[in-house]
Amino acid sequence: MNPQKSQKATGLGAALAFIEAVGNKLPDPLTIFFLLSLMVILASTIAAAFNLSVVHPGNGDTIVAVSLLTPEGIRRIFTSAVNNFREFPPLGTVLVAMLGVGVAEYTGFLSAVIRKIVLIAPSKFICPAVVFTGIMGNVAADAGYVVLVPLGAIVFLAFRRHPLAGLAAAFAGVAGGFSANLLISSLDPLLAGLTQSAVELINPNYQVNATANYYFMAVSTFLITLIGWFVTEKIVEPRLGNYTGEAHYQMEQLSLGENKGLRWATYALLGFIAFVLVMVLPPQGILRHPETLTIIPSPFLDSIVFIIALAFLIPGIVYGRIAGTIENDKDIAKALSNSMSAMGYYIVLAFIAAQFIAYFSWSNLGAIMSINGAEFLKSTGITGAPLLILFIIISMLLNLFVGSASAKWAIMAPIFVPMFMLMGYSPELTQAAYRIGDSTTNIVTPLMPYFPLVVAFGQKYDQNLGMGTLIAMMLPYAIAFLLGWSILLIIWFVLGLPLGPGALIRI
Repeated sequence: MNPQKSQKATGLGAALAFIEAVGNKLPDPLTIFFLLSLMVILASTIAAAFNLSVVHPGNGDTIVAVSLLTPEGIRRIFTSAVNNFREFPPLGTVLVAMLGVGVAEYTGFLSAVIRKIVLIAPSKFICPAVVFTGIMGNVAADAGYVVLVPLGAIVFLAFRRHPLAGLAAAFAGVAGGFSANLLISSLDPLLAGLTQSAVELINPNYQVNATANYYFMAVSTFLITLIGWFVTEKIVEPRLGNYTGEAHYQMEQLSLGENKGLRWATYALLGFIAFVLVMVLPPQGILRHPETLTIIPSPFLDSIVFIIALAFLIPGIVYGRIAGTIENDKDIAKALSNSMSAMGYYIVLAFIAAQFIAYFSWSNLGAIMSINGAEFLKSTGITGAPLLILFIIISMLLNLFVGSASAKWAIMAPIFVPMFMLMGYSPELTQAAYRIGDSTTNIVTPLMPYFPLVVAFGQKYDQNLGMGTLIAMMLPYAIAFLLGWSILLIIWFVLGLPLGPGALIRI
């Protein structure tokens, strides 16, 4: 009996089936973003007609709803379309990373690596390994969406498990566990800088460091891994049932040529890593910040997507030459071209999505919604652990409308950091609570820029996969992450544990 059918009678199974059915009745993502763009234009006109506005809590400026149906707005829509597309943040990240990944896949390097892993790794630990790798991939910023999410599907397929379950596990780690990590990522100093600006409204002498949440987020890495493992194997994968699609990965032993190619590709990869480390580790390293000599921030982090592309491209070419899957530069050019042709749908989708995001920003509707939501939380008068939970929920809901973690925090921090400080709670605690709410809904909001890309990856294994299917598949992760992560923060709060080096719960 199909596990998917057997679960439909249960409350959770019925709810997910309903979400999937409703979601899959939605139009194609291209149409959805087009309609959303029209809705923003109309909503901006209505909001402007009623003079909808808010006061920015940080600088005191009045943010007014801007109509896009004025002559100026219409001119902006027409003249900025190309720039909106060109400056769409995920576009360059996706295409550059896929150049390297595409070559590695074309030459057979990725297939050989996966087959090698499958032949030596115990299958029962593949799922937590995929989730954990996704979480740790956040240190590479947005490249994790491009590289790790499709690889999760391939790894599960290689173990004769449903590839969509692997895709979901990787996506849950990369997006749902976005704030967790065992390393300091580029997000840490970014949020800490915004928190510091908010702190100075109350106490100019208080210092917020990039390591403000390190202890909490390091422990969260293992918590999210365990939760992701449980949800994948107990909820998501049973509901998907057996995979009956045409995609497959053969598990034959590697030939002598493949083993030799893999060995030399590994040497090439290690050589490239050593080359990068030489430019990063020395105090005067070329890829360190030229003035502060730091790694965070630094040219190294700014170039991480290009570095990842080369980390796939170089061993992919070496493998191809040694294993005989490519013979000359024309084959390499063909591999690069094929990798881009496979991204055709996403490129078209990116154009439409870029227009919608631009319109939403121009209209100021996102900022107005965020500030009003934050003011509501401030007006409740709730304190202690209930306040933290309510704040997490507000952050979570705002993430459904404003995807950028830094943009939301730039608006929310000036309100909540000073408010929590006046109540005796540290800025580091407020920031940690915000990060939980911001991360957990990344995997269920179609407005997240990489959400359509994950749909496109999933359609490789199920052509009928729509946004509804993906949302239904990811919703159990979002709920479990929200509950588990919130409980962990409350335990941390009650015990009074430091959130990071020198970062206490109370001030």
